[in-house]
Parts: sequence; structure tokens; C-alpha cells
Amino acid sequence: MAVSAWLLYREVRGLSLEDVGDSLAAISPMHWTLSVLGALVAYAALAGYDALALRYLGRRVGRLFITLTSFTTYALSHNLGASVLSGSLIRYRAYSSKGLTGLEIGQLIAFCSFTFALGTVILTGIVLILDPTIAIRFFDHTSPQLARGVGAFLLLLVIAYVYGSWRQLKPFKIGPLKIEYPNLRIVMLQLIIGPLELLGAAAIIYFALPHIGNPGYLTILGLFLLSFSAALISSAPGGLGVLELLFVNSLPEVPASDVLAALIVFRLLYLLIPFAASLVIVLLFERNLLKAQRNAA
Repeated sequence: MAVSAWLLYREVRGLSLEDVGDSLAAISPMHWTLSVLGALVAYAALAGYDALALRYLGRRVGRLFITLTSFTTYALSHNLGASVLSGSLIRYRAYSSKGLTGLEIGQLIAFCSFTFALGTVILTGIVLILDPTIAIRFFDHTSPQLARGVGAFLLLLVIAYVYGSWRQLKPFKIGPLKIEYPNLRIVMLQLIIGPLELLGAAAIIYFALPHIGNPGYLTILGLFLLSFSAALISSAPGGLGVLELLFVNSLPEVPASDVLAALIVFRLLYLLIPFAASLVIVLLFERNLLKAQRNAA
């Protein structure tokens, strides 16, 4: 975070808070509405991650509980950083109250993480094939042929996964953990829900950017895929500094104040407001659980 913040400061030290404030004020109500819809689509798709994982495990849990658990998991883990660990603790606390074993919850977490990775691989492959010049924004001297080749390879990996599900190849075994290919129906839903969450999240930034200089949704999607992945790998809370640095450097055609304003909108709708709401949900859940334990005693 410190390194990213220092590098970001070097990029935007000529800006003032007034510049960013003017950029925020320039976002039209219609674009605010579209950004909100993008956030709603993203979190609805995230709930689908958990629902698919439970279907894969053959366990039944109420839809409202799944939705609230998924929302809380991602809202907290995205903000706290170390998302795999923090998200795992939240899911364990929630789903163990519904009778799932530790092994089942581990499988659920692995399934959800894989669905996210699958969506990232699919969209990255498509973006690199349709617009290979995006790679140059991050890696200088990358040829379009190489970018398209990487995109094609990523999509071949997805095809291999679908083939494994269709043919029901042998499961992977790691100690007591047995990972089987989901049935083809579940895989098809993964291919929809995984990308949908990322499409919705990238739309928040796209609609918050000004029309002039905006390179288009496909480019913003490609930048978001790499920037958000880097932010998650960094384990910095909310990817703070990492996301801003990569976006500002990768969008030289857009004024830095407009880029920062769009990322503030993203953080507000995708991170901060869900974070505040998730704290309320956790408190209510713990209160109800404590009350149930007292009644049982």
C-alpha cells in the first residue's frame, strides 16, 4: 500500500481535491444510476457463486440466507484484504450454523474461488482476442499476435474444463478432499455467472468516466480485469492505491482527475456502501444466533 500510494502520488501530485470534486460533480444522474445498476448486477452474480456451490455439494440453504452470506462475505473480504482468508472465516461462521461440515465449506470456498477465476480467464481471453492492443497499456512492446495467442490459450483452458465436465473425467484427490467435475448444467451456469460479476463491476467505472476520452467499455473491462486481479493479489485492503495507480497509468487519454473520480464512485458503490451494510448484517446475525443459543439452553 505504501509503495502504491507513493507511486500514485508521483502521478497525480499536480491535482487538487477541487479537480477531483469537479470531476465527480460532472457525472450525470443517468450515469450514476447506470453505475448503481452495475453494482447490483455484480453482487447478484456473487450470490450466484454460493448458490451454484451449494447445488454442486447437494446441500439446500434458503435463498435469502445465501444472498446475505455472499453479500457479507464479499463486502467484508474486498475491504479487509486477504480475501481468501477473511472470506473463508465469514463463510465458515455462516454456513456452519446451517449444518455444513468444515470439509463441505472448504469445497464451497474452492468452488466460488474457481468460478471467479473462470470468469476472469474467459473475459481476459475474449478481450485479448478482440482488442490485443490493451496488453500494450500494461506491457510495452507486446505484439498483437502474442496477445491474441495468450487470449486463445486462455479460452482453450476453458474449453478443456467444459470437456472434462462433459466426459466426467476422474476427480482430483488431495488427502481427504475429493474434487469432482460439476455436471454440465452447473458448468454452463458458471460460464454465465462468473463473467457477469466482472462485467457489472467494470460497468461501474465505465459509466462514471466522461464520454470525451473514454476508450470504450471493452478497454475499461480489460483494464479492470488486470487491475482488480493485481489489487486482490496485493492483499491491500480494498486494493487501496494499487487500483488507482494502474488505472491512472493505463488511461493517459483521460484526465487523471476524471479517472480518480470514477474510481471513487467504484469504491463507494462496490466497496464502502456494501461494507457498511455488511456490518449491520453481521451484528443482526450474531444477535439472532446468540438469542437462539440462549433459548436452546
